[in-house]
Amino acid sequence: MKNTGKLIIFSAPSGSGKTTLVRYLLGQNLDLEFSISATSRKPRGNEKNGVDYYFLEEQEFRKKVDAEEFLEWEEVYKGALYGTLKSEVERIWAEGKNVIFDMDVIGGLNLKSIYKEKALSVFVKPPSMEHLEDRLRSRKTDSEEKIKERLAKADREFQYAREFDCILINNELSIAKKEAKNLVEIFTGK
Repeated sequence: MKNTGKLIIFSAPSGSGKTTLVRYLLGQNLDLEFSISATSRKPRGNEKNGVDYYFLEEQEFRKKVDAEEFLEWEEVYKGALYGTLKSEVERIWAEGKNVIFDMDVIGGLNLKSIYKEKALSVFVKPPSMEHLEDRLRSRKTDSEEKIKERLAKADREFQYAREFDCILINNELSIAKKEAKNLVEIFTGK
């Protein structure tokens, strides 16, 4: 019998590789489904509504907050709200799968505090701030001001790493993928 009804939370500062690791895990036949977060920010690049995020106007997002439709939410950057809809977790569990998240650090800790032993929280850490800055710059999706904002936020987020169940250092991607898969397999009993 499948061991479903669990949550796997990958959190990290922007640019640490959590999205790459989550996408890899989703392709590994581990009975996982991605929880699509809601956000009030505009799509970047090729992001699609209902695939990468549920893109909501800020007013609509706040209405859902008032209606208690979120498990957790926060204003990650000024004017940029992010949150996890209760309906997403319920939908995935109803399909008999485990939920995997790609989310910011505070959101990950908030979910872990709600689900406790039903959740595995993984902090993805780049080998250094220099590596992180290089990754953010190589994306070519953010202004200089936004990159500096992300680096300052990352510096604060590193302080929370020890509160996660484990820290996965993403220095060599192929090794980080193997370590991530091993963590998930052990936690889910797959």
